[in-house]
Amino acid sequence: MTALLTLFWRDLRRAWGSGALWLPVTFFLLVATAFPFAVGPDAPLLARTGGGMVWVAALLAALLPIDRLVRPDREAGVLDQLAVRGFADEIIAAIKIAAHAIGFGLPLLIALLPAAALLAQDGVRVETLATGLAIAIPALASLAVLSAALTAGLKGGNAIGGLLVLPLAVPLLIFGAGMLDPAGRGAVKLLAASSLLLTVIGPFAAGAALRGLRE
Repeated sequence: MTALLTLFWRDLRRAWGSGALWLPVTFFLLVATAFPFAVGPDAPLLARTGGGMVWVAALLAALLPIDRLVRPDREAGVLDQLAVRGFADEIIAAIKIAAHAIGFGLPLLIALLPAAALLAQDGVRVETLATGLAIAIPALASLAVLSAALTAGLKGGNAIGGLLVLPLAVPLLIFGAGMLDPAGRGAVKLLAASSLLLTVIGPFAAGAALRGLRE
């Protein structure tokens, strides 16, 4: 248990130290800043489309740091040491998912406030976006760790990491954006169900990928 707690806190420090924290947050805010220039000065159009852009930016921000989620531990032999000590790969993956969810999720929710202002989102839509992202963050973290585990043994694999899990993220984007529609009352339930499913299967899928790295 001590080794797992050490792994969790080390991954969290890795996310929040050495400036790594600011990479996903800065990317998220840069997207929110650039999007109004692409849409133009049409405020109603920006308000309608800005919420969907928030979801796309959140997904990309979650996947941005996948190169530090698994690869450093594989190269340093940490994964082998944990396996020798009898820790299941699924447990290791679950710890990494939890650390990543906290490491990028909390700063992302804070960055949502200035991003929503740049995208002309009113108070109600900001509250809806915050609720949806809070529900989806564990699933986004699961997809990121799964992508990191699948590409840790590939040179330049980070470039295709996002493409591997993009189909799994589509329901999150659809139902998350659907929550912003006043008529989409059932979207929050579908988003919660999708997020729960991905969060549950994430450690098992990522654990299988971690085992593949040692074979």
